[in-house]
Amino acid sequence: MTATPIALNAIAASPAPRRRSLYRDAWRRFLRNRLALIGLTIVALIVFMAIAAPLLAPNGYDHQVYENAYLFPSLAHPMGTDGLGREVWHRVVYGARISLLVGVLSQVWAYVVGVALGALAGFRGGRVDYLIMRLVDAMAAFPALLFAILVMSALGGGLWQLMLAIGLTNWITACRLTRAQLLQLRESEYVTAARATGAGSTHIVLTHLLPNALSPLIVGLTMGIPAAIFAEAGLSFLGLGLNPPIPSWGQMVSEGREYINYYWYMAVFPALSIALMMLGFTWLGDGLRDALDPRDAYG
Repeated sequence: MTATPIALNAIAASPAPRRRSLYRDAWRRFLRNRLALIGLTIVALIVFMAIAAPLLAPNGYDHQVYENAYLFPSLAHPMGTDGLGREVWHRVVYGARISLLVGVLSQVWAYVVGVALGALAGFRGGRVDYLIMRLVDAMAAFPALLFAILVMSALGGGLWQLMLAIGLTNWITACRLTRAQLLQLRESEYVTAARATGAGSTHIVLTHLLPNALSPLIVGLTMGIPAAIFAEAGLSFLGLGLNPPIPSWGQMVSEGREYINYYWYMAVFPALSIALMMLGFTWLGDGLRDALDPRDAYG
């Protein structure tokens, strides 16, 4: 039985089936992960708090009212005050800016360096790969916190020095991850086809290899942010972070530990803020890892 012209026209006019997108499916799986959504909510609230700091803490982080020194948490002073009469809540709000800024920017520049070196090592191979990986091995031999302490001791305190010290230890992970992905992908058929058409190495890496290696890099970047935040808190706790009076959660914990037996709130609230931010980014990173898992791409 032959199809009529009307049926053929109807078939031709019917829309083509919509192709499933890996990232659309990943977003659906992410939305089904409750812990990931909670983590995203925590991170979003902390980002909002950092952006809206002038509205949430209108008096600033260094406004001193000496007669209000050492007041315990109350309705008037939600997180109490420190020895100079400064609101702990105001300093926690502005400290979120420092933690986010250091955590995110140090990871971004570490991934810029690490991805570039990892892509060069993974695609070129040979002597280039050997030299880069020996550099990675030499850097990995140093304890990360000790290396950051040495950098901060040499450069002094400051925001950019802090990001540099943390980024110098975090690019190793990005380099290894990018190299592993490109070693796996460089022999793919689409790379062979691109070479056959005369595409250059830079074009192949930027157009074909890195986009296909993007999922694990996104997960690695997200999971690395809480580690960078914790490193900033550790350096600030040791007195190697930002110079006072700029607030940092780690610095606030360090200042409050001397009064922990009585004025407990001075150390507890910034410590809880660090824990909450790290928990949010960890759950968010775990959710992205599960959502972007290629084994579940069409599950």
